[in-house]
Amino acid sequence: MGIKTIFLTLFFMLTLSANERVVALSPSINEIVFALGVGDRVVGNTTYCDFPKESAKIVKVGGYFNPSLEKILSLNPTLVIMQQNSYKLSQQLQQLGIKTKIVNIDTLSNIRGSILEIGKILDKHEEAKKIVKNIDSELGKLKNITKERKILIVMGHNTSLASRIFVAGQNLYFDDIINESGNRNALQSQRKGQPVLNMEGIIATNPDIVILLSHSMKEMGLSREDLTNPWLELPVNAAKTNSIYIIDKTYSGIPSDRLVYFLRDFREILNDYKSKNGN
Repeated sequence: MGIKTIFLTLFFMLTLSANERVVALSPSINEIVFALGVGDRVVGNTTYCDFPKESAKIVKVGGYFNPSLEKILSLNPTLVIMQQNSYKLSQQLQQLGIKTKIVNIDTLSNIRGSILEIGKILDKHEEAKKIVKNIDSELGKLKNITKERKILIVMGHNTSLASRIFVAGQNLYFDDIINESGNRNALQSQRKGQPVLNMEGIIATNPDIVILLSHSMKEMGLSREDLTNPWLELPVNAAKTNSIYIIDKTYSGIPSDRLVYFLRDFREILNDYKSKNGN
């Protein structure tokens, strides 16, 4: 193969990549594509894809759980990136000749791998490696702040703890982060993902630290006290030491490049706990 042929082949490959028309079927995927520097290739995304701000103006093809095949096809995509919940949709698109990529972003290992996979398929491998390196750097900073504390991470805006309290269980990146920090998840269970607890179940975990992920707190007109006061009334260690924390940023539940911001918030919480209670 001559030099000219090699050059033309590389040029053709780069042109194909640059002309990629991407549909991103989750906020995490959308943010990763933008973080790789190729957000201009995204022609469609889902309802809650609103970061960065340019994402809000992109055509919406439905929600995370119910994207519209018809809307996706109307955008003439060359690549549709999705999570495992869209497996059947992936099969439909492939039968129509549209390339798809399924990524899994439930654990830290899968998040790293998915960022690298998306980077590779979009010819942004170096940028992807940099994002992963930043995440690993922030993870390293969590070590040796506190040890063997039981941490409970809670999702939602509960002003009552009577029932249906969603928490981070095993096989989820929040659980990985807790373990990486040298602490342990207050909930040790065979239930994966986001188990639901009632008040009795919460008390049984007896957490030392409670972190409430409440990204819509302000939009819902709730104060910090509205969310923390119910926890302070419980007979658990976290209440006794006033170690109930809130992270109200939208990135708290979106595993993308912005995971580094959550890790910094998590480190700040550990440092605050240590300053009040020691190790």
